[in-house]
Amino acid sequence: MHILQPKHTKLKEKEAQELLAKLNISKAQLPKIISSDPALPEECAVGDVIKIERREHDSEKTNLYYRVVV
Repeated sequence: MHILQPKHTKLKEKEAQELLAKLNISKAQLPKIISSDPALPEECAVGDVIKIERREHDSEKTNLYYRVVV
């Protein structure tokens, strides 16, 4: 992983279901990420939900993004 690349983490199925319930959406409504993306952890499969943690350069704030693997 490159130092400038945001951290990508695969959510467990229970965590993914809790997230979807909290946001009141389905997996189909999440933004997509291609399974061949080099930033993905190796154990990812189609249908997995990925959490992306991106830090802002000028502060300690971390932004969270979620994607579903297609």
